[in-house]
This record gives sequence, C-alpha cells and structure tokens, in this order.
Amino acid sequence: FYFDKEITISDFVFLLGPRINAAGRLESATDSVKLMISKDMEYADKLGKQINNLNLHRRDLDRDITKEAIDMITGSKDMKTRKTTIVYNPEWHKGVVGIVASRLIENFHRPTIVLTYADGLISGSARSIKKFDIYDAIDSCSHLLEHFGGHTFAAGMALKPENLESFISCFEKYAQQHLTDDMMIPEIELDAELFISNINTKFYNILRQFAPFGPGNMLPLFQSSDLIDTGYARLVGKNEGEHLKFSVVHQNRSGNPIPAIAFNQGHHIDRIKSGEPFKICYHIVENTWQGVTNLQLRVKDIKFEN
Repeated sequence: FYFDKEITISDFVFLLGPRINAAGRLESATDSVKLMISKDMEYADKLGKQINNLNLHRRDLDRDITKEAIDMITGSKDMKTRKTTIVYNPEWHKGVVGIVASRLIENFHRPTIVLTYADGLISGSARSIKKFDIYDAIDSCSHLLEHFGGHTFAAGMALKPENLESFISCFEKYAQQHLTDDMMIPEIELDAELFISNINTKFYNILRQFAPFGPGNMLPLFQSSDLIDTGYARLVGKNEGEHLKFSVVHQNRSGNPIPAIAFNQGHHIDRIKSGEPFKICYHIVENTWQGVTNLQLRVKDIKFEN
C-alpha cells in the first residue's frame, strides 16, 4: 500500500528504526507500539506522521548538542590531552545523549560519556571503542555513582552533582592504566578490494544472497583505490555542508562512474573537487529516488592518496 520498492535491512536500520526510537527518546514509546499494532490505516498514518516529526526534532537536538560538545572539547586544552571524553551540560536532552556519545567517538575515538541533569541527579550514557570495556571502567568508579548498568561497549549511569569531578578523575585514571596508544588508533576492518567497474546489478544481486545482514553477518565493507570524482561533487543535507554526494571512477582505469554518498563528511568537498586521487571504504546499497532505483556507494571513510 505504501511501498514502491522491496524493503531491506538498511531501510529498517536507517529509516524505520530511528523513527520508532525517537518516540521513546523524546516522549513516550507507547506511540510507537500503538503504531505497530494498529489495524486502522488512517490512525496509523496520523500517528506515523507525528512520530516522524519527533524524529525530525530528535535530529535537530542531536546535531545541535553534538556541535556544542565538539566545541567544548576542542576549546579545552585539558580535554584534548585526555584519553577519555566526559562532557556535561544540564540543559541537554536526556533522550539523545547516547547518540551524541557515538557521534563524539566518530570524531575523537575515545571512550566517551555524555551527561545531563534530571530529577536531582547527573545522568547520561557512555559509549566505548574497540578493546576497551567501558562497563569495567565505570564499575571501577561505582563508589561515586548512585546506579549504573550496561555492557562492554555501552552503559548508563547516574551520580550526585558533587561527585562529578571525582568521577571524571577516576574514569580518566582507569583509562590511563588500561588504554594503550594502539587502542586509540581507529581501525576499519575491510572485506575486500574492488574495482569500481566490477560493481553492477549482477554483482549486487549475488551480494544480496548473503542477506539478511546484521550482527554476526555484517554487510560487506569494500575498498577502492586510485579514485577521482567525475566533477559533480556537491554538499547535500538539511544543513548544507553536512553530507557529500559525488560520483567516482578510477583515475587510470576505464569504467562507468558510480554515485556515492558520504554522510557527515562534507568537509572533504574541496579536496574531492580539486581532482586529488583518493581511496574509499564503503557499502554497496540501492538508492531509490523519484521511482528510479540505482546502485550507490555508502561511504564510511575517505582517505586521500597524498
């Protein structure tokens, strides 16, 4: 009734999931439950639009708080030298601090805790990097907390305001003792190197036979090198400069260009447009726009050859 294409795991992860979660993050998850069990299409459509509006608001909060947190970190000489990131603002919305923590790891690659204030306590979410157990790190400072919980890579906690500085020191001390310099270097695990000319519908259909993708069977991550843009790179997104859209070909190899989208990598636009060769790692996905479906590279990272 509503779909003009096959629904994929990516649609659930990037389109449906964030909207379903937004209701619980900002108001009440009950609306998402009502939406999923409703048999009244008119009511479901109305509720869906309300939840979508909440997700738009969640995006704005996510973007604004992330920017504030990054400015806070880059503006502090002390925070630049730490092995961990802990940022606090009593005005931040509790529902998005976990997302912001993940964004900060993308920028600084350090165990990160984002805190806000609610109901007399400072509370927030923690996210970790590979090989660092953030639950154990928080547990080592549990004497300063009112409560906490989580697992190796994510956790939540609450503490009294008077214990904040002691907790920051305790958490950083644990990281200094357990985080090596090698662990602080971000890594991306690749599955294979591809020539852009090998990417076509036939190849993608074979790739789809390995679905469904998810934990334990992740979507393959490929790398292609010695690439240049075809001259049409531009910035896209609600906030101009956020995302980079371009098309790639090999510098010294014939073949048709493939469109690519690099989320939150708009800062590369000048070097891409200059003709400087680069390599990318990416997932191959389908993109449908105005009823037309094409293959697209969802770029995870860009590295310039020079």
